Amino acid sequence: MLAALAPAARAQFGMGLSPLRLEIALGAGMVHSGQLTLTNESEKPIRVRSEMLDFYIDDTGTPQFAREYPAEAPYSCRTWLSLNPRETELPAKSSMTVRYTLRVPDGLEPRSFHCAAGFTTQPTADQVGAMGVRAAVRMVAAFYVLIGEPVVEGEIEDVTLEPLKNESTGWQAVVVLRNWGHKYFRPAGGLELLDENGSVVETHSFPSLPVLPNRRQRFLFPLKTSPETGPYRLRVRVDFGGAEILQTTVTLRLPEVTP
Repeated sequence: MLAALAPAARAQFGMGLSPLRLEIALGAGMVHSGQLTLTNESEKPIRVRSEMLDFYIDDTGTPQFAREYPAEAPYSCRTWLSLNPRETELPAKSSMTVRYTLRVPDGLEPRSFHCAAGFTTQPTADQVGAMGVRAAVRMVAAFYVLIGEPVVEGEIEDVTLEPLKNESTGWQAVVVLRNWGHKYFRPAGGLELLDENGSVVETHSFPSLPVLPNRRQRFLFPLKTSPETGPYRLRVRVDFGGAEILQTTVTLRLPEVTP
């Protein structure tokens, strides 16, 4: 599966999709239409099926897409979204337009909603029944729909240290941001590793990853410097897009479980 939550280029399999992220401000009861562009850069035709999806972002910062996630229902725009055509065949080296329409229900309170349009390759007519293994490719365009003017409500909930996963050695700083509100935000700012004199040893910026409404989101920062050579501190600055920039500084302490 190939998917993105930020604008990107092409899939290595020859299928392109643009844009990959749409942020749209609408009012309750409104209807909004637009278009996406599918591109086949391969030397053979491809067949593509479209579908409306829910998504969330897991603890590793990876987007997870499916036809329905019941837990996302309070903030999902999946049932408002329609796509045309639902299935089509693209000739080699060609592009086509896919129309999308969002029909916003009446009576919604101010908040942000999210959903996605997925495009998955299918066997073409001459491939049906043929022997061999074919990998299905899916590309995804993420929709963020803002209704009204909800307030951003965020905080730095925790800053910890963990051993790197699937690595023999190494550590990562983990910053947990909490979104208390009904509007998603993309944090700006970053993390700094400070030595005992307060000098900056290394810096990391927050990735362009949304914190969806009413949840916690972990941000992972692999460290180049070994905490064992400390003492060190971590300083985190976050701009949620609100009235103030939040900052916290913590002293690094190794967890009891060593890598």
